[in-house]
Amino acid sequence: RFSKDKSPYKTNLGVWLHHRATETGIRKEGGSGGAGFYFHLEPGAGFAAGGLWMPPPSALARLREAIAEDQAGFERIVLAPAFRRRFGGLTEEAMLTRTPRGYASDHPAARWLRFRSFTASRPLTDAQLLDRRLPERLEREYVALLPLVRWLNAALGYRAAARR
Repeated sequence: RFSKDKSPYKTNLGVWLHHRATETGIRKEGGSGGAGFYFHLEPGAGFAAGGLWMPPPSALARLREAIAEDQAGFERIVLAPAFRRRFGGLTEEAMLTRTPRGYASDHPAARWLRFRSFTASRPLTDAQLLDRRLPERLEREYVALLPLVRWLNAALGYRAAARR
């Protein structure tokens, strides 16, 4: 760098684990990569997350259709007491103020149709990030997020892997 300021551009690390069937679609078609798991490593701001963040319009439309058709199945996951205790519910980042076009404002699933991202996260302290048991901790978080990730991927047409 030629600037006098030699501080790093980026002080964090993000790891995104997505559905394997989306690998080619991400590059070729500008796809979303489907729902998956995320790990953010940053001093004072680490977290584990899962779901689908800001999908492209075509994927978002499919998710909204699936929620409108299977609201009960979606709510069974995101309103489950264990899910809400652990993650506090879905992240309400960048929500629409009104229901999207094509859906009535009094639609039974209006609350969920306003979401533009479908993610949940849990903060990790610096001590947890440095702990040798971090992989086991991440595994527990991702297992708890697995029903959400699978529901979102199924709505996008990605089947759960039969084997690894």
